[in-house]
Amino acid sequence: MNPRRNSLLIAALLLAGGIAGRAQTPVAQPAAIDAAVQAKANAGDAAAEIQVAEAYAAGKGGSRETRQIQADYKAASDWYRKAADQGNIAAEIRLGDLYRDGRGVTRDMLQATGWYRKAADAGDAGAQGTLGLLYSVGMGVQQDYIEAYYWLTLASAVAGPNQQRYVTNRQSVGEHITTDQQQAVEDRVAAWKTAHPRAGAAQ
Repeated sequence: MNPRRNSLLIAALLLAGGIAGRAQTPVAQPAAIDAAVQAKANAGDAAAEIQVAEAYAAGKGGSRETRQIQADYKAASDWYRKAADQGNIAAEIRLGDLYRDGRGVTRDMLQATGWYRKAADAGDAGAQGTLGLLYSVGMGVQQDYIEAYYWLTLASAVAGPNQQRYVTNRQSVGEHITTDQQQAVEDRVAAWKTAHPRAGAAQ
């Protein structure tokens, strides 16, 4: 396969929202935040913090004028960060998505990649697949086919709706590295799985 064509294909997938599959779109009607959930969030409960964040991302703030949408996403990013700072994987991914899309925060692929990496290191296959794609095109990180192959290998080993896509992307990236490099990645993957025995469940 033509390397340039391959890179353009992967880049197109990224721009189409394929890197995480979790892009958040505001809805017309504001969402209500349950007082009990808000109280738990205020007390530092990560699950409740995510619920509050998602309510803001869905338009809790009221009218959906541009200024209000921006304010809602800013509030959402603040709540996602609270949960992410506690190591909550879902919040890490949502915060990465916001940095990727520039919603509520300044668009920053370096920050997005950092949050995706935290989730990937914890075993989230979606974040691992996202990192693989980012490394393959050099978005938010320096282009590195070996790293791309590593993360896509981890992601493609997990059963789920995106597994075949990760397998296909892994095969494409594998064309850019040697057999010895592929074997070295397989060794890294085996070591990672040994260190993360609970990782790899369907997600």
